Amino acid sequence: MTLPRHGVSLCSLYQARQRIAGQAVRTPLVRSPALSARFDAEILLKLETLQPTGAFKLRGATNMIAALIERHGRDALRAGVTTASTGNHGRAVAHAAAHLGVPAVICLSRLVPANKVVAIEVLGAEVRRVGRNQDEAFIEVARLVDEEGMTLIPPFDDALVAAGQGTIGLELMEDAPELDRVFVGLSGGGLLGGIGAAIKAIRPATRITGVSLSDGAAMWKSLQAGRPVEVEEVASLADSLGGGIGRDNRCTLALAREVMDEHFQVSEVAIAHAMVDILEHEKLLVEGAAAVGLAAIVEHKLDVRGQKVALILSGNGVALETFDRARALAGR
Repeated sequence: MTLPRHGVSLCSLYQARQRIAGQAVRTPLVRSPALSARFDAEILLKLETLQPTGAFKLRGATNMIAALIERHGRDALRAGVTTASTGNHGRAVAHAAAHLGVPAVICLSRLVPANKVVAIEVLGAEVRRVGRNQDEAFIEVARLVDEEGMTLIPPFDDALVAAGQGTIGLELMEDAPELDRVFVGLSGGGLLGGIGAAIKAIRPATRITGVSLSDGAAMWKSLQAGRPVEVEEVASLADSLGGGIGRDNRCTLALAREVMDEHFQVSEVAIAHAMVDILEHEKLLVEGAAAVGLAAIVEHKLDVRGQKVALILSGNGVALETFDRARALAGR
């Protein structure tokens, strides 16, 4: 069988599910009575906030490290693993590495909130603060790989990482096989691409809706240009949607282009309102990136009446001061 150019197949998704069993959990898909009534639709929430690390990233990181050990043996990772991250991926790599007995060094830019730094350090990984953005943090990652023999675990641009995230799509299709639409935050493309690959292989009629920040939407700009485009990274309530896609993107640009049906950008105000709404009505404290699906429906006045819609609540890594800022921005 020939793999697609991006390397993510239905077979690789099921292999990923086997590898991550026991580390990443199968998260609930729950109906929101409040949102369903508000939009006259069946609104379902995929609670990736319940992962042991608080976000979906654990799936991809675990799949890649486990696959490397499976293929090359544990000695191949003796020097350890490394990555750059906006926070959630670093925490996932630290968790997976500790569970599998592998050293880890996580490089973070100065934009990453302090609460995410602490969450990584408590898992036993070494944290290095490097640069003003994720691309600059990756300079130190490249040095660790070239000079110290560490193995890179990319935050998104790898078929193994994307397949790990795509196990969410398998679960969605099993729990709600007649989904009409799935809203997914779009940053590097691993989450949207993986979920989309699973769903399009099983139910092509389900629409995959990507949601990006209004500023700093690197993947969306790259899709429009047909090649990787660098954009200025800006601070956001949805900080985990920041960062570039890499100048030599090998996987997720092609994957997102293949599976995404439509795309919307959302403002900081819309994200703030959505974060507060989710806490008030669902009693869930979520980070900005987890609220962008709801933000898109509201800000763009999308008609989802009569549809079965899934929102991916991707993570809960929000500091209380960040949520307070969201409340102030929303005027609530």
